[in-house]
Amino acid sequence: MRRYGKNPDEDDIRVRPNPKGNRPRTNIRPKHEDAGEGLVLTVDRGRLTCLIDGRTVTAMKARELGRKSAVVGDRVAVVGDLSGAKDTLARIVRVEPRSSTLRRTADDDDPFERVVVANADQLAIVTALADPEPRPRLIDRCLVAAYDAGLDPLLVLTKSDLASADTLLESYGALGVPYVVTHRDELADGSAADRIRATLAGRMTAFVGHSGVGKTTLVNALVPERRRATGHVNAVTGRGRHTTTSALALPLPDDSGWVIDTPGVRSFGLHHVDPSRVIHAFPDLEPGTADCPRACSHDEPDCALDAWVTDGHADPARLYSLRRLLATRERREGD
Repeated sequence: MRRYGKNPDEDDIRVRPNPKGNRPRTNIRPKHEDAGEGLVLTVDRGRLTCLIDGRTVTAMKARELGRKSAVVGDRVAVVGDLSGAKDTLARIVRVEPRSSTLRRTADDDDPFERVVVANADQLAIVTALADPEPRPRLIDRCLVAAYDAGLDPLLVLTKSDLASADTLLESYGALGVPYVVTHRDELADGSAADRIRATLAGRMTAFVGHSGVGKTTLVNALVPERRRATGHVNAVTGRGRHTTTSALALPLPDDSGWVIDTPGVRSFGLHHVDPSRVIHAFPDLEPGTADCPRACSHDEPDCALDAWVTDGHADPARLYSLRRLLATRERREGD
């Protein structure tokens, strides 16, 4: 049986509406000019806590951002309910350009980069002088990552009541890295926090370190009103327990700066680091590379840096430090 007449015209044909099919497609996206400006404080299972006009707002990433993620320290544009009221959810529609990006990989053979924090300008490398024992190779790797990201490094040595800091400081003296040494009694009376706070003023500082070195204890001393859980060191393995499971940005008193507490690390891979960029952290040595052979590793017989140092342009200890840092990718952190 025929559905239509012998000579049907257009009026005889029924067209089912298809809103999706009939909707015009466009690559133009809204500019969200009225979006609020926020700072990502922490990320937890797809939910991001942002600071917007003094309020903490929970948000999620908009689909239009695709695979681009936001991390602690990012400055973002947020739309939706920005009241910060309970059970409200806003939407992050834009991640602003970053001034710096601190990255690491699981190991040197892993090509997958993990962004630790964004927009920090200082990296505080926290190391215990005992319980657990210092790991110089991990310190070296953190220094390389800091130099690569354009962050100023700061050594924070804890538990000086258990061991002296002299040996460790001597090995890093040629690098000229600023440092702070803390004692348990100083943490108790607040004097250690005052000294560390002076090095953090006006800056966004990320704290990194092995589990159990006292990193979160320091952050609690610096921002006492926002205490985080702390753990202990296993007496058998000498390893700390991960009590900080996500990075968290906290404002210092009087809004004098920011600290970012990060989870303890057991490794700091440098697969993403181009060794040729490490030399930029040594301005006294960098001019001497002008006569180096092409693609010089700065640790080979024809390297011009040897002559540069011999001629008195730089301290031999600085060249040794550079080569030690460049060799970190060839050594495991526990060596």
